[in-house]
Amino acid sequence: MERPWYKNYVEGTPREIKIPEGPLWRGLDDAVKNYPDNIALFFEGVKITYRELGELVDRAANGFAKLGVKKGDSVAIMLINCPQFVISYFGVLKCGAIVTPVNPLAVPKELRIYLQDTKAKVIVVLNFFYGVVEAVRAESSIEKVIVAAGWDMMSKIKQILAPKTVYKKEMKHVPPLREGDILWNDFITSAVPEPPEVKIDPAKDIAVYQFTGGTTGIPKAAMLTHNNLKANCEQCGAWMEWMAERGKESFIAALPLQHIFGQTISMNLAIAWGSTIILVPNARDIKHLLELIHKQRPTFFPTVSTLAIAIYSHPDAKKYDLTSLKLSIAGAMALPPEVTRRFEEVTNSIIIEGYGLSEASPVTHANPLDKKTRRIGSIGLPFPSTDCKIVDLDDRSKDLPVGEVGELAVKGPQIMKGYHNRPDETADVLSKDGWLYTGDIAKLDKDGWTYIVDRKKDLINASGFKVWPNEVEEVLFEHPKVREAAVIGIPDETRGETVRAFVVLQPGQTATVDEIRAFCKEKMSAYKVPTHVEFVEFLPKTQVGKILRRELRGTKE
Repeated sequence: MERPWYKNYVEGTPREIKIPEGPLWRGLDDAVKNYPDNIALFFEGVKITYRELGELVDRAANGFAKLGVKKGDSVAIMLINCPQFVISYFGVLKCGAIVTPVNPLAVPKELRIYLQDTKAKVIVVLNFFYGVVEAVRAESSIEKVIVAAGWDMMSKIKQILAPKTVYKKEMKHVPPLREGDILWNDFITSAVPEPPEVKIDPAKDIAVYQFTGGTTGIPKAAMLTHNNLKANCEQCGAWMEWMAERGKESFIAALPLQHIFGQTISMNLAIAWGSTIILVPNARDIKHLLELIHKQRPTFFPTVSTLAIAIYSHPDAKKYDLTSLKLSIAGAMALPPEVTRRFEEVTNSIIIEGYGLSEASPVTHANPLDKKTRRIGSIGLPFPSTDCKIVDLDDRSKDLPVGEVGELAVKGPQIMKGYHNRPDETADVLSKDGWLYTGDIAKLDKDGWTYIVDRKKDLINASGFKVWPNEVEEVLFEHPKVREAAVIGIPDETRGETVRAFVVLQPGQTATVDEIRAFCKEKMSAYKVPTHVEFVEFLPKTQVGKILRRELRGTKE
């Protein structure tokens, strides 16, 4: 079927993709076969080849099987970006089991929800967070805990020094291991590189329980099949194939791998391509991130706009050579034009805005990787094999014409099977014929470009006028003194709701409320201008860097 966006695809980009046969881990096995001596993982100075990674994953699969993990079981992974995450992830899959990635910063209340919902039998946890697992173990189905240390796969000297120096403070709060719990190094060395034989139906069998707030903010697990995740890798690969080369690229994994964006693009896609993954254990350490880019010369940088801002705003940014980067794709939040301009200035590369959500494995749209073709301010075009439409906000059965604002709906092979144990919530967002209703307000133009207006729940109704926070935030970003900004609606006696802005200034800068409001008045209608402006040192963010407007509102949605 003809679609208006096809004519804007970069030449050579296919309209449809073919999902590779076999389970998700087939991509790793192929990389081991085709690129055995390529560096697969770089972590704190240690290099692991694809041949070595393949053996470690097979050992992990054997180890999980010896612990009784079998097809359909859930294994939780509560780790930072480190080799053990990648090894555990593929080791679990090779057992036929389901990976449940867990934010390593999860508090007991959150972890309890994840473990009870998925009935995880085993958890792999970083030693610093072992106490959180202990706090909820009795209320879960956990039978075995595998405890990894951040330095387990560092050099021998760092394994000796790290717990006594760099991590001395953190180690004081780690409780003694319970009898029967297993240290990572013992888990790996006691296993043999012989994974169990399992039969996988890639179209039906679930690979990952990906927890998300979804379109309502209530934690739930999106059930992503092997084919969902493989399809999205193929779609991402088709988008960049014209300017990248298999077996030659290097990805910097700064986004947390427990988040679906980092998981699919920084890990699964990189492995399917036989690329190097430079693991960044703490993306908030911007100086270390700059050093890694400078020294390791990555070519591809999956990112978010807040991380891009942190890079070009760092006082030492100009001391580092960041020009090895060829391309960056920013997701999870809007990429303001000013951020695009400044990031490209310091990297001499291209950064494009993309769009996705956990329920879609996650990417559905992206701008072409071509500065002449892309449209700054748009989330771009639907991926190959992906369809999209705009539906009425009050009646989803009614498709809206070009240019009208409504809810974005998407359809494709990357769309989840549904939410685990939540049939009502699944039915609310997933139609019987496969359309996923995203909860994002958008419009589609005649050439197929999609523009996100905002989240449905974030709409501000000021005296009957609709105010979209993204629109106000983009203006605030244009102010030379503003580093970051977030906008919410707050109750107002006369207007119903009014606009409140939270502003983080550039280092060393000062500004007044009147100055910020005057700037806004020059660039937008009066009803959109923030009534309240609050200067803050930082904005609350998720681990992936997305700004948490709900915390600014003081709500728990």
